[in-house]
Amino acid sequence: MHQSLETVRESLAQSHTQSKTMAKSPETEHPNKVFGWAARDKSGVLSPFNFSRRDNGENDVTVKILFCGVCHTDLHTIKNDWGYSYYPVVPGHEIVGIATKVGKNVTKFKEGDRVGVGVITGSCQSCESCDQDLENYCPQMAFTYNAIGADGTKNYGGYSDNIVVDQRFVLRFPENLPSDSGAPLLCAGITVYSPMKYYGMTEAGKHLGVAGLGGLGHVAVKIAKAFGLKVTVISSSPKKEEEAITQLGADSFLVTTDPQKMKAAIGTMDYIIDTVSAVHALYPLLGLLKVNGKLIALGLPEKPLELPMFPLVLGRKMVGGSDIGGMKETQEMLDFCAKHNITADIELIKMDEINSAMERLAKSDVKYRFVIDVANSLSPP
Repeated sequence: MHQSLETVRESLAQSHTQSKTMAKSPETEHPNKVFGWAARDKSGVLSPFNFSRRDNGENDVTVKILFCGVCHTDLHTIKNDWGYSYYPVVPGHEIVGIATKVGKNVTKFKEGDRVGVGVITGSCQSCESCDQDLENYCPQMAFTYNAIGADGTKNYGGYSDNIVVDQRFVLRFPENLPSDSGAPLLCAGITVYSPMKYYGMTEAGKHLGVAGLGGLGHVAVKIAKAFGLKVTVISSSPKKEEEAITQLGADSFLVTTDPQKMKAAIGTMDYIIDTVSAVHALYPLLGLLKVNGKLIALGLPEKPLELPMFPLVLGRKMVGGSDIGGMKETQEMLDFCAKHNITADIELIKMDEINSAMERLAKSDVKYRFVIDVANSLSPP
């Protein structure tokens, strides 16, 4: 994230206190009734939840939600792993649906269009970052859920039947991109696409290592191959080798627990995208990079990682980070994936299967992304 976790916690806490003092109940604070599933406390258990959304404004698009991907951030947030969850939380920021209403100032969408809503639904729209189409780095950026919107009320996400979003934060969903397996691209896709573009990881023939083969990693492999890169999956799990190469199209597979293979791979990679969200050692990854190599971290471990200076200084190597992407780049990513037939590998679930899905996600027991069939399985009790 652009701000430190402490800053995010403080600003959310302040906004939450203000909104709590002024707000009505979630069910009555807005005119339009909505049904979804929410977590009420750090147990993370999700259950049916009635709330409300604002009227569709002049710049807004109302979206009937068809599908919503289940991101690892959803799991962290419902369990308050990062310390800034404010309950009740309706998660979900990989949303695909149909525009059912558009405001009079909306020019990019019309009723009946298939659209997407990703990780953010608000920003100041006037700062340097916003002017550069980097709304994701705006100091006033608002997440799709567990955040306070521009009107001072709480944002609720896509585990629900509809959502109202400012047109700037709505995306056109390409015709040939499936709604279900395309939904995770709205977070996982842009999270790996943006650093590839920014850090110059698009030169055909260069060698990219992808550390971690989960929701982010498997999409990174597909996008990297579309750019013409040589791709090696780096994993601690030998059993993932066959799927990495035969199913996802990686060129090779490197097991981090095999000292001989790790030694043989020293200095062979131009870039590494590190998607691992658990605490892990960076030293072995830095060793795999060539001189001038780049290690880009995308995972958010709960504790700080140790950064060894010697391999950085002696190899003129770089460690960087990246957080999703702006709206213009996210649309570019969707169009790129549509052109190259890139989707996520998913397991489609019903809304009432979400708690068991979260348990499995915590154990990395999914290949590679759960997606909720919201339209066909979400109904008030």
